[in-house]
Formats: sequence, structure tokens, C-alpha cells
Amino acid sequence: MHAILKYTYVEDYLERRSKFRSAHLAKAWEAVENGALLLGGTVGDEPRSALLIFTGQAPVEAARAFAETDPYVTNGLVVTWTVDPWTTVVGGDAATPIRP
Repeated sequence: MHAILKYTYVEDYLERRSKFRSAHLAKAWEAVENGALLLGGTVGDEPRSALLIFTGQAPVEAARAFAETDPYVTNGLVVTWTVDPWTTVVGGDAATPIRP
């Protein structure tokens, strides 16, 4: 299974992020190196949200733990965040591949 962590940003996210960006990216790359985070990034040309895809043995728990300590969350750049399990069935990295 995978998990999707979705962030909704404050209106002035782009103006405020520079102060916390290095710490946020360091945390994200550490999660990649630990095998928990597969992909992450903002959505849209004028980003108001972001998606982070977690994998591994406990992706929902890893996503929650990430969000709870992410500098973007703890410093108020994220208005809301949610974690949803994602049952992946198609693709080379699908957790439960199903073929016809």
C-alpha cells in the first residue's frame, strides 16, 4: 500500500516559504533516503496544495509522522493536511499489482 499526504497552503505560501524551505526539503530527502517517501511536490502553477506519496511497511503512519513535524506545518504554512491510504494496482511500483 501507499499513502497520499495532501497539504493545503496558506494564501501567501510562496512569500513565506523561503524561511522554512531548507528544513522542509532536508526532512523530505531524509524520508526518501529512509525509503518512506517516494515523491513529493506542489500542485499547479500557483501552488495552493502539495502531494507527497509515501510507501513502505507503514506508509499511513509515516505520512502522519512526517506532517506532524514538518516545518511547513509547524510554522503555519499549511492550513490543513490529510493522509489517505492509496491501494496501488497498476505500475511498476504498485503495492498490489493486478493484471488482466
